[in-house]
Amino acid sequence: MKKVMDYQDLRNLGYPQNQARRIIRQAKRNLVKQGFAFYNGKRVGLVPTAAIAEIIALPDLEDDKQ
Repeated sequence: MKKVMDYQDLRNLGYPQNQARRIIRQAKRNLVKQGFAFYNGKRVGLVPTAAIAEIIALPDLEDDKQ
């Protein structure tokens, strides 16, 4: 899987648009809490796949095979 994902990648996995955007927002909040202030911006739409995998609990997203 890719190293970074946006909401469109989540849509391709089958998530509805609104839910995909909420997952991205939650991942950004978690990253800001971990000290990555870069993700505090509104226009940042790409987040690491590992951060998304923590939220949706899919371990196969964490595998970096590509």
